[in-house]
Amino acid sequence: MTPGTELLPSDWAQLTSSEPPRTPVPARLAGIGTANTGESYSQQQLIDHLGITDPKIRSIFLNSAIERRYLTIPPRNEQGERRSEPQGELLAKHKRLALDMGARALRRCLADAGALLSDIDYLCVVTTTGFLTPGLSALLIKDLGIDRSCHRVDVVGMGCNAGLNALNATSSWAVANPGRLAVMVCVEACSAAYTFDSTMRTAVVNSLFGDGSAAVALIADGNGGPGHFAASPSRAAGPKLLGFSSHLITEAVDAMRYDWDDDQNRFSFFLDPGVPYVVGANAEQVVDRLLSRAGLRRSDIRHWLVHSGGKKVIDAVQVNLGLTRHELRHTTGVLRDFGNLSSGSFLFSYERLLEEEVVVPGDHGVLMTMGPGSTIETALIQW
Repeated sequence: MTPGTELLPSDWAQLTSSEPPRTPVPARLAGIGTANTGESYSQQQLIDHLGITDPKIRSIFLNSAIERRYLTIPPRNEQGERRSEPQGELLAKHKRLALDMGARALRRCLADAGALLSDIDYLCVVTTTGFLTPGLSALLIKDLGIDRSCHRVDVVGMGCNAGLNALNATSSWAVANPGRLAVMVCVEACSAAYTFDSTMRTAVVNSLFGDGSAAVALIADGNGGPGHFAASPSRAAGPKLLGFSSHLITEAVDAMRYDWDDDQNRFSFFLDPGVPYVVGANAEQVVDRLLSRAGLRRSDIRHWLVHSGGKKVIDAVQVNLGLTRHELRHTTGVLRDFGNLSSGSFLFSYERLLEEEVVVPGDHGVLMTMGPGSTIETALIQW
């Protein structure tokens, strides 16, 4: 201590304590839950419903490696045609769908963790497909009757990578508050972000995205006692979050964006055709950086849970990381059955991995998402 320096209570406790400083306990995933909207359509059904006749656009739909998607398609006009919804209707649709899906995913997550709504101390909600003030976190707390003292955060507008950005923040809160339950909910009503016209820009987007929500519960084990949550035995050995690594590809900042379309008078999503190659070219360095911090190599990773961004994106990641089709089976399976679910896609893959019951203690896994920025996010987990 230097003369004149104030001694804080925390400093005094460290100076007088005979115990060594405690190492923070990593947060672990204690429960998972997913939900979708009510209607699932095949790609051919969507072509028929939307009256798509252009051969090029039909080909994009039918060669997407997607079989079905959950969507809430536009109502019909007086002529029986699907009409394009104005921005105000889309925002209302987002609120309605997001609150319904988010609540169901959250409840399933809590049931999986053996937790109650009253156990939640921190709620982080992620969305890019609509904008609300107050955010979805406040609305879910109100609608579900979650304790009013619950800490909350909304992550809005970050895109498909945002699930891992939010998981990083949520796990950090859990580590700083051992024994207290944190929940992250990704909820994307992609039906509320669609533009219907004859351009190739919107055709690619309309062929790809689906509605879905995923929630995950996190806890850093405490010493028990009042106010501390104990996960269900089935999730007591959930994977620990060991670290995160991020990579912003600044030269491709406009390659994925959700911005205003003056012609359509609404927001519209744009995907540059070069996105898969940009992501693939940068995948190795961010993954290797993540693993090197833990003294691991790619061959040490048993489970790869990658965002279902699209067939070409998945292929680019597979080739550049030297992965097999089997290692990405859940990524391609989620794309096939749901389409691109944006921020929550990787959690749908995580849920499928758990359902296989092939994980054993000691296994390492990599979570990987990519989205606007352009950004690649990764996380290392261990059972």
